[in-house]
Amino acid sequence: MSKVLIIGSGPAGVSASLYTQRAGFETTIISNGGGALLKAEKVENYYGFADAISGEKLYKDGIDGAKRLGVEFIEDEVVSLSINGNFMVKTTKGEYSADAVLLATGLSRLAPNIKGLKDFEGMGVSYCAVCDSFFFRGKKVGVIGNGEYALYETKELLNVVGSVTVYTNGEKPLVDFPENVVVKTDKIESVSGKPMALEINFEDSTDVINGLFIAYKTAGSTALAKKVGATIDGNKIVVNDKMQTNIKGLFAAGDCTGGLLQISKAVYEGAQAGTEIIKYLKEKAKQ
Repeated sequence: MSKVLIIGSGPAGVSASLYTQRAGFETTIISNGGGALLKAEKVENYYGFADAISGEKLYKDGIDGAKRLGVEFIEDEVVSLSINGNFMVKTTKGEYSADAVLLATGLSRLAPNIKGLKDFEGMGVSYCAVCDSFFFRGKKVGVIGNGEYALYETKELLNVVGSVTVYTNGEKPLVDFPENVVVKTDKIESVSGKPMALEINFEDSTDVINGLFIAYKTAGSTALAKKVGATIDGNKIVVNDKMQTNIKGLFAAGDCTGGLLQISKAVYEGAQAGTEIIKYLKEKAKQ
């Protein structure tokens, strides 16, 4: 049986799962929380509710409905997405294989607001250790982050680069980094310099490194899409009218695709993605 893996348990991801599970495809949702919906005190502009409903209840009711159909839910943080025949999704606790993947973790806000950081994207600043570590073999690199995602990217880099410095940008480290990694907790004021000689500027000092990898907070849909070469426009994933990315078998839905940031839009795109995933897997089975 083909397996569908959905990253994100909000309206888009859960809506898609209702279609794929009912169509007979084993469907698993991996999520590290409900995102923006859980923070909504009242939802008053959604069809079917005479009275306002809290975002938390709407979120939980959606999950309960999917579980009733047999959708499996795994609470974990996704740190990597790759393709090795099938899609491979790594979390902090395990690894999962799937024939099709839907990215539905909401709108990615990947990078901290550091002056000059965006100026060096693609010129020393990267969002994917697996993709770009090769270019920094034996070099000195940095990772911005303080959690599981930063730890994962750091370990990937240590296999290739000369040294890694983790910059938590004023935040407390949430994990234990390897002993051979320098961890700096000072707040970064700016990034300057030039490609292969980036200057990480603090209030009283400056580090010069060859490359800087962003692993801030958790890996959102956009960061995961980048890891497999999906087309990105700003912080949005580019999809066609079938919610397909340019990577076969990889779909995206909800806030991560841009446009109207509303529950109704996320539900529609999730339903569209679910039905298109079904078509994709049925065609794949014929080949």
